[in-house]
Amino acid sequence: MLKTRILTAIILIAFFISALFYLPAIFWGALLLGLTIVASREWCRLARFTINQTILYLILTTLLGGELLLMLSEAVASNPNSTSMIWIYVVSCLFWGIVAPILLKISYPVKNISLLMLMGWLVLLPTCLALYQLRAINPLLLLGFMGVIWVSDSAAYFVGRSFGKHKLAPEISPGKTWEGVAGALVAVFCYALIWGQVIESGMVVIGLVVLSLVLVGLGIMGDLFESLMKRQAGVKDSGHILPGHGGILDRIDALTSTLPIAVLVFLIFYSLEL
Repeated sequence: MLKTRILTAIILIAFFISALFYLPAIFWGALLLGLTIVASREWCRLARFTINQTILYLILTTLLGGELLLMLSEAVASNPNSTSMIWIYVVSCLFWGIVAPILLKISYPVKNISLLMLMGWLVLLPTCLALYQLRAINPLLLLGFMGVIWVSDSAAYFVGRSFGKHKLAPEISPGKTWEGVAGALVAVFCYALIWGQVIESGMVVIGLVVLSLVLVGLGIMGDLFESLMKRQAGVKDSGHILPGHGGILDRIDALTSTLPIAVLVFLIFYSLEL
């Protein structure tokens, strides 16, 4: 299992880096839409939709996601820092800042089909748009923000496994510990400090460090939220498309709660600098 997991990770990283830097914008958008549709199918599984509800949801997701990507692609073609989709990022921020914490606190399963559909779109569509726009701004910027999550997840895993004693959310995700969270914060602090020194200095470094630490917390929330959905659905993984890793949602859970907020903060900062 470990060998399979490592091999899959190597292939995914190689594929992602190649796509990030070499795919034309139209194919990058098509790739993101395809991944969003696959992730939407996994969301249907977690939400326990019927076959007819799943078909309807996938059709609506394809149409809605395609239209939003088309609008964003036209906007960033002339200005990568376009704020045309900032309202979606704001809604995503409100979801992860208010709704998700409440759902995690009460751990009560949402049963209303319309709400479950809306929640799925709030999780997936802003992430898709953030991936597209951050890449349009600068592929290295997207890679840098994704690096925050990768460093956080790795540090939390190894520190938690070595020193973890105090459970973070035992009823939702028994493997996560407060020691792991502390390890993630320390590791990301160092990562953001180095990243900031490479690209800028002064207040920009401080802002980048603060944002990165906030993203650690949001990433953990995204991870816990998907874990809650899986627990309520009675499944271990969101899907089986990635050998050793589960589904697409299992790999992007922390990105769904961080990338839309990262691009929102960047766009606000950019507009204030003008």
